[in-house]
Amino acid sequence: MTIGVLALQGDVREHLAALERCEVEGVTVRTVDELNEVEGLIIPGGESTTIGKLMERYGLLEATQQRAQQGMPIYGTCAGMILLAKDIVGSEQTRLGLMDIAVERNAYGRQIDSFEADLTVRGLGDLPVRGVFIRAPIVRRIAVGVEVLAEYEGVPVLVRQGNLLAGSFHPELADEVRVHRYFLSCCGRQ
Repeated sequence: MTIGVLALQGDVREHLAALERCEVEGVTVRTVDELNEVEGLIIPGGESTTIGKLMERYGLLEATQQRAQQGMPIYGTCAGMILLAKDIVGSEQTRLGLMDIAVERNAYGRQIDSFEADLTVRGLGDLPVRGVFIRAPIVRRIAVGVEVLAEYEGVPVLVRQGNLLAGSFHPELADEVRVHRYFLSCCGRQ
C-alpha cells in the first residue's frame, strides 16, 4: 500500500514519519501523475489558502476531487480539514468541497493560543489520543451522514464521511499514530 502526502506546503515530513511508524510506504505528492499512483492521500496542516491555490495551479484540485469521487480515501488535518469542507465560514477560498461540513478557520485563536488536549476517539479504545491544536478550525455544521469520531468541549474535532476523514488537530505532532492507523483501515489495510 502506498499513501501520498500532499507536499505543496505544511507538515509533510511529520506525516511521512507517522506512515513509516505504521510500516506503510508514504510518498510525497506534488503532481497529478504522483496522485494517480497512491491508494490514499493525506492533506497536511499548513496554510489552507496557499495549499488550495497551489492545488489549483498544478491541476491537483480537480484531480483530487475526481479520485475522491472514485473512492480514494483522504485524511485532512487542520488545513486539510478546511480544504475538505464544503463550506468555510466567512471565506470564498479555493477548496475541495468534498465533505459536507462547515468550518471556521483559526477559531481556537492565534498561534500563541495553541494547545494540546487528550481526546477520546470512537473506535480507538480507552486510551486518549493526544491532539495538538495550532490555529485550528472549528466544525460549525455537520450534515446527516457525517460521523463524529471525537469532540473537544462538545465540538467535533475528528469527523468521517465515507472515504473522507478530517481532524482539527495534529496527531502527527504528538508522536501519535493511532489516527493514521484508523485512516489506513479506511484504505483497506487491516
